[in-house]
Amino acid sequence: MAGVGPPDDIRTRLRRALGVALKARDAGAVSALRSAMSAIGNAEAVDPVSRPAGTGSAHFAGTMAGLGAGEAQRRQLTEADADAIVRQEAAEREAAASEYERGGRAAEAARLRDGARALIAALER
Repeated sequence: MAGVGPPDDIRTRLRRALGVALKARDAGAVSALRSAMSAIGNAEAVDPVSRPAGTGSAHFAGTMAGLGAGEAQRRQLTEADADAIVRQEAAEREAAASEYERGGRAAEAARLRDGARALIAALER
């Protein structure tokens, strides 16, 4: 079938949904999508304690000596890992929305639920 390619990865879908949300000026969706993208980025980060011994600088504590010595390969998350992170972000927003509703703050709860829906919608595209 012409025009049908492999499905986009989760990061691409989140970026595309963010562009749509920005154009629509949907603050709740923008916030949720940026938060999820940051959570994925944070999960890919390498533990800073795992560097080899003896690679620090004599002049600055906690630094690495040598050109490129501080560079580290980021962890590669699977699509399932990224999906789980985004679903966890949506679940946290739903839980927070319930707390806001119990506290009588319906507008904030609605904004959080809109963000959670935006995250789930981006996963299902």
